Amino acid sequence: MQEVQPSLEKSIHLFWSGEGNPESAIPGAKHLDPLLETAQRLQPTPPEKGFLDKLFYIYTSGTTGMPKAAIVVNCRYFRMSSLVYYGFRMRPDDVMYDCLPLYHAAGNIVGIGQCLLQGMTIVIRKKFSASHFWEDCVKYNCTIVQYIGEICRYLLNQPYQEVERQHRVRMALGNGLRASIWREFMARFGIAQVAEFYGATECNCSLGNFDNNVGSCGFNSRILPGVYPIGLVKVHEDTMELIRGPDGVCVPCKPGEPGQLVGRIVKSNPLQHFDGYLNQSATNKKIARDVFSKGDAAYLTGDVLVMDKYGYMYFRDRTGDTFRWKGENVSTTEVEGTLSRILNLTDVVVYGVEIPGIEGKAGMAAIADPENSCDLESFAGELKKALPLYARPVFLRFLHEVSKTSTYKFQKMELRKQGFDPALVKDRLYFLDSSRWRDIPDLSSLGEPFSLTGRRDTLIWDRVSSSSVGAATCVPVALLHGEGCERTLLSCGHVSGSLTSTFCGCSLVSCTFFLAESRWESGNEGPGLALLRRTQHLRNMERL
Repeated sequence: MQEVQPSLEKSIHLFWSGEGNPESAIPGAKHLDPLLETAQRLQPTPPEKGFLDKLFYIYTSGTTGMPKAAIVVNCRYFRMSSLVYYGFRMRPDDVMYDCLPLYHAAGNIVGIGQCLLQGMTIVIRKKFSASHFWEDCVKYNCTIVQYIGEICRYLLNQPYQEVERQHRVRMALGNGLRASIWREFMARFGIAQVAEFYGATECNCSLGNFDNNVGSCGFNSRILPGVYPIGLVKVHEDTMELIRGPDGVCVPCKPGEPGQLVGRIVKSNPLQHFDGYLNQSATNKKIARDVFSKGDAAYLTGDVLVMDKYGYMYFRDRTGDTFRWKGENVSTTEVEGTLSRILNLTDVVVYGVEIPGIEGKAGMAAIADPENSCDLESFAGELKKALPLYARPVFLRFLHEVSKTSTYKFQKMELRKQGFDPALVKDRLYFLDSSRWRDIPDLSSLGEPFSLTGRRDTLIWDRVSSSSVGAATCVPVALLHGEGCERTLLSCGHVSGSLTSTFCGCSLVSCTFFLAESRWESGNEGPGLALLRRTQHLRNMERL
């Protein structure tokens, strides 16, 4: 509540219940228990409420930014709950296992909604546990389990247990199951149906994979597309702006072309209305005009999907996650799935980072490796087999754990901001040099001229040339010239010996720097060089 309280309207009253005293943490909150004790016992007059009246607010999970309070009206609750019940042919005697947060739509509406509206039995677990998941399913005779985000991968990552094949589960319901582990998940745990769906708390274009098509998150008819007015429209890969034709209307995608999923807003139809957020500015950002035709309005999901020739939809990436490198579009979702499989289903987050002076974004992977057990040489070899050159991450960051939302989705915002700058990142960093991973040293202690991000040749040269022979310390730069370098060598004039500190100032990608520390005493002509470590000139990474 502390995070979202500043964005709430002042008219909203806050209450707390139970033991403790959160008033200091949540200013203005009132203790509910004594108010209930003194409240009137007479039944109040039932308010006249309809299908379009507000039911409650649900805060988005914050995968791509700050959580937003999405408005849930009565008909939205009915629609979301009924879509999965009837679409996936559930039964009133089913028992659903719900280990998801109840303050999000998946655990609340999709899960608990089956109990409230259909009379289904719901087994609630306070928090997901991979080691006790199948034990619970056997104990409570569950026939349907819910998943979201990376839960299925966490289950696959568990050691084999006999109990995982002793259950009665026939269906796994949720979203976010990667295509790379889809069949393995079904085969290992004996799940007959994966009920993958696409949706968000506030969206008006939910989808469902109702016939168990591997990898798909839903279907929309190509024969009668107007029955359910949603579609994929082309966007600029870098800015994600909508691409429009000569008539000003968005350009629809053909089968196999990635595009942003949009849903036409029809105010007269409760099922196609967009209720938005409490914050009107946030609501306006999710609405586009002249999408399917002149004068219309559509909800922007912010997600990139692909439709095949039959009408099946496949999730590709969230808006802003796909990036362009070496003239090719890189899907972070696909690369994450490949890397996670190579690394025995560990947590992997892939995102694009900018390199000053270089077009596009280079791939960077943040990998959970708390035990420092990753074999870089083997990993590089497996990457070469599994991914084309443009899709291989140029940078690696190893950390203790990867930050996730409460719905088990990775958070990339902060990782993307920090990039590969050692001044901001204290985890282990590596860059891909040909087919080998090499260390990125922390040069922040050497001053601004040696910052890896945006490093300039002239600054390095100025720093070296300004040192005097009598100085206590000097950081010379030794340059190994690459093929095609025709620049004249420049000497700093402070070092003599076999390894002369020089700088050519060229901008070739093949030139590599060696950083070394030297100490001079007055009258001492020896360099006393102590080679530190090798690093690539990051301004010129186009060759990688």
